[in-house]
Amino acid sequence: MSSNLVAAALHAAAGPSHQLWKALLPIVILAVLFDIYCLVDVIRSESVRRLPKGVWALVIVLISAPWGGLAYLFLGRDRHHHGTQQS
Repeated sequence: MSSNLVAAALHAAAGPSHQLWKALLPIVILAVLFDIYCLVDVIRSESVRRLPKGVWALVIVLISAPWGGLAYLFLGRDRHHHGTQQS
């Protein structure tokens, strides 16, 4: 009987954790996609502000998502010379 209680307790403990991961999965996917977007933006940009491009790439990757990407977008992204050249 005690083994049934242990099994039930383990199953109950695993249940909410599994549901939590199912709930957090879309947020984790969005955070990863946001970081990928920021990295691609750093690579494709002609110039960035305040730090070299390589340092911004490290900031995006090493600082917890989404803070590194947000820091790049607000502080490092060059709004005047971004993307392809205009004629």
